Amino acid sequence: MKIKIDDVARLAGVSTGTISRVINGHSTVAKATRIKVLGVMEQLGYEPDPVARELSMRSKFTLGIWIGAGENRLSPYFNRFWFAVLREMQERAIQFVEVPVALEQIKRRLDAVLMFKSTDIDERLRQLTERKVPAVLIGHDPRISCVAPDDVAGGTLAAQQFIARGHTRLMLLNGNAGVQWEIDRRKGFVDTLLRHGLDTERCVVQGEASVLGGYRLMREVWSAGMRPTGVFCGTDEMAIGALGALQDLQVPVPEAVSIIGFDGLTAELCPALTSVAQNIEAISQHAVTLALEAIDGKPSRQVVVPVTLYDGKTLADAAQL
Repeated sequence: MKIKIDDVARLAGVSTGTISRVINGHSTVAKATRIKVLGVMEQLGYEPDPVARELSMRSKFTLGIWIGAGENRLSPYFNRFWFAVLREMQERAIQFVEVPVALEQIKRRLDAVLMFKSTDIDERLRQLTERKVPAVLIGHDPRISCVAPDDVAGGTLAAQQFIARGHTRLMLLNGNAGVQWEIDRRKGFVDTLLRHGLDTERCVVQGEASVLGGYRLMREVWSAGMRPTGVFCGTDEMAIGALGALQDLQVPVPEAVSIIGFDGLTAELCPALTSVAQNIEAISQHAVTLALEAIDGKPSRQVVVPVTLYDGKTLADAAQL
């Protein structure tokens, strides 16, 4: 005979509602009660109906994911972020829909929207305001809830790592779109050099934030006669390009030049790359939480997620050079 939820409730001495909350992982159930219920379920061999569980957990909300114009959907960074956000929504049984660049093309109800990339932020916020849809930005904007890695601290951390290893000829290969992460990572890096009395003239060169962009910038720097011993790249993709350029130039890494990237995409790109790693999974969790808070009418919040250093094999002491 198949064991039913009523049988578990009767033996555990609780309501069927309590059993459901235990099955669905609700935090409102006391620890002792949870342990008791789980013990009874194991004793009876009770297995929850997966279809019924999914229906009971399904959120009544629909979140839109709005990708800004110009986002490279094929980049390893975007793909990892995309899947992390979708996984977070799936775990919370939240429905989602991708929002087209032109918001007016979507007719279904949206309870909130997560926005990638800060391009055209004013226009996108205007459209959402007209539709009375709250927004959460993965990035920085004081007007709405947002979440981002600590880009300033990341630039600082990269500079500190070089300086601690005796490097004084340092350079940043950065993007040139003038977006928040480029500005903040540059600020952290350059300000740290200034605090240590290091030369910052011509220490920043800018180009396309891609593998090819990093390759071109590194070749141009070397061809111009500049010889940094430490190069911080605004993204891991740029760092991979810089590594390729140095390899073509027969400049050994890290024996002659040390490289630090930013993003922590070492598993996808290069396990040996030293990188300032952002916690993409934590950022995704915060983004969905902020969206649910916005739907609930709670005040906007700005969340900054700490970064860490992935210690690869592209960073060496300047004394070894």
